[in-house]
Amino acid sequence: MNTETTVHPKLQHYGLTTANLDATIEWYRKVLGMTVNHRASLPPMAQGRAPFSAFAFVGNDEVHHRIVFFETPGAEVDPDKRRHFRVQHVAFEYQTLDDLLGTYVRLKGLGILPVMAVEEGLQTAIYYNDPDQNSVELNVNSYGNEWTATEHMRNAPPIAAGPRRTQIDPDKMIAARKAGASPWDLHERAAAGQLAPDKPYDPRSLT
Repeated sequence: MNTETTVHPKLQHYGLTTANLDATIEWYRKVLGMTVNHRASLPPMAQGRAPFSAFAFVGNDEVHHRIVFFETPGAEVDPDKRRHFRVQHVAFEYQTLDDLLGTYVRLKGLGILPVMAVEEGLQTAIYYNDPDQNSVELNVNSYGNEWTATEHMRNAPPIAAGPRRTQIDPDKMIAARKAGASPWDLHERAAAGQLAPDKPYDPRSLT
């Protein structure tokens, strides 16, 4: 039994509270392909004692669950949540830029629009807010491997030296991709500000 060396476990799942379990499950099903693997409501005798009334375990891969939703009747979105302690965002990674951009098109067709899209040097990221205004990041590694992306992060200039992220218009990226631009071409063009949105995103919309 190792009692001296730090073990590095992988992040397995996280939990979220919601006032509307059905709507939350449906949003994550549409956006991330989450499937309910177990769902239950508390028995009447426990309703008043527990901080939640129902829960659902959902996942979108081989792991039994990646998120647990806890339904808390009467819970409300905190209008001042940016100033309070919280989980700032949770991210999900795609294998290719085409997968990320294709997801953007699919969600746009469902009326689910991003609140921010950026080129961040080591990755391209598109941010959404779920029904309870939790920030969900969808991204793709610009380098295609974690080691190079980590080196990029370690050698990036301080934030004070200039912005590390450039806003992008996913529709412009898609048009350029269809015109023959490679993922790396899009990465460089986005970083240079050539694929910026005509109307900049409001950073305050990213909760």
